[in-house]
Amino acid sequence: MRFDDDAGLDASEVSDLRGGGGGGGIGGRVVLGGGGLGVVGVIIYFVLSQVGGIGPSSNAAGLSQLGSGQQVSNSSLASECRTGADANRNHDCAVVAMINSIQDYWDGQFARSGRTYRKATTNFFNGGVRTGCGSATSDTGPFYCPADSEVYIDLSFFQELQTRFGADGGPFAEAYVLAHEYGHHIQNLLGTSNRAGSGSGPTSGSVRLELQADCYAGVWGNHATTTPSSSGKPLITDVTQDDVQRALDTASRIGDDYIQKNLGNGKVDTSQFTHGTSAQREKWFNTGFSTGDPTKCDTFNAKNLG
Repeated sequence: MRFDDDAGLDASEVSDLRGGGGGGGIGGRVVLGGGGLGVVGVIIYFVLSQVGGIGPSSNAAGLSQLGSGQQVSNSSLASECRTGADANRNHDCAVVAMINSIQDYWDGQFARSGRTYRKATTNFFNGGVRTGCGSATSDTGPFYCPADSEVYIDLSFFQELQTRFGADGGPFAEAYVLAHEYGHHIQNLLGTSNRAGSGSGPTSGSVRLELQADCYAGVWGNHATTTPSSSGKPLITDVTQDDVQRALDTASRIGDDYIQKNLGNGKVDTSQFTHGTSAQREKWFNTGFSTGDPTKCDTFNAKNLG
């Protein structure tokens, strides 16, 4: 995946919270499930719950012990990330470009549907962060907080995805992760998040919510090279089959079954599913990518999730 050298970037869609310390406790923990948990945060839930560490209603991994006061400074991003050329040589700028493209697509899609899209800020942080859903550490993984309608990510997660989980990685795989979290933002705007409930299991509302977010990520991927930015040019010039395979590889590494088997006690317990199996996550990303149609992402009425 490459970016158009001449396309403009909008760094105002990102808040850079790095380098200012940890996040103080607001709600004691970040919300688990229901769209408030990132694509890999469930790993921590499974690993710790299997050794008696946490449960769905308990404080997670000592989040209340985080430090205090992060400083927001976007001056560096704004000066460094101005064009697609910057995105092609600077990883932070590439992430800004991905976020721009994802939001540009949904802004246009909402307009075509007679709705108004409300942009969501993505927050870069190190170590810990305070959110409207409580405090979180980097171990939570990327996540969307419905309470403040913002996305949170420690960018070191992308390296972690390769080193800990063996994912191939790459820019489009990273874009899939971000587009999944923005899928939760779409669900929040449309009111779909309320259908998730608090249960778990292979056909639970939580699984359906996560698979729909995967599908929405695929929908954006389908339109990535044709979605114009505010400057009138698509930010992304090409998405190759290798890019798509890398995104699917990432999806396969974050299914509930893969996580339980490889990072838990080696046993698969379907009653604890909250995100869907690896095969399901691949299927629904593919559904979105192959059709480019968000109406094909109705996992809540799907009789067969895959």
